Amino acid sequence: MLREVVLDTETTGLDPYSGHRVIEIGAVELINHVPTGREYQIYLNPERNVPAEATAISGITTEFLVGKPLFADAVDDFLNFISDSNLVIHNAAFDIKFLNFELDLVEKPQIAPSRAIDTLFIARKQFPGAPASLDALCNRFNIDTSARVKHGAVIDCGLLAEVYLNLIGGRQTKFAFSDKEKESLALSAKTKREFTEPRAYLPSQEEVKLHREFLKKLESPIWRDYLA
Repeated sequence: MLREVVLDTETTGLDPYSGHRVIEIGAVELINHVPTGREYQIYLNPERNVPAEATAISGITTEFLVGKPLFADAVDDFLNFISDSNLVIHNAAFDIKFLNFELDLVEKPQIAPSRAIDTLFIARKQFPGAPASLDALCNRFNIDTSARVKHGAVIDCGLLAEVYLNLIGGRQTKFAFSDKEKESLALSAKTKREFTEPRAYLPSQEEVKLHREFLKKLESPIWRDYLA
């Protein structure tokens, strides 16, 4: 059983070392890459105002956070939820930096950056030059974002879980077929196919030339050595 946690934060700004703080944490549990329904979400009192530009993104206001718990009050529940699982994060460096800043303030062990699976890095590697924001990836994979009025942490985690699943190849990560699929495959294997006789002559020089040109477009085709 593989447990991972999709994680997202909302903050008052871009840099904790400039006085900005975490105001929301959202997390979604994955087992074997699929959400289980277990979630963690909390709003936090940052002990400072929330700038208008941050509110425009998250919808979270200074007034809303009055009376909400401090990070120090929530830290143990948060750490228990993520446990020692790897963390799936979009632009992991940002969230890890903020969380480690908060953990340092309350004298708790920091989160090792090596625990992060950065979907931004994966997306840029898979689709070089293409937009790699969460919205852009949802659009690429036809993921419904209608519930995302603002950048809420848990909503973003749910969307990121779907993006992550698509980035790693979809739900069926192993060749495990249903009974119906197995029956269909077996029937297909029994189907009589027309036999085609092999060509009795070698390819022409023109055909060989065209084939070599085609191979140049492929990345390390295994049969290239046979044409050396």
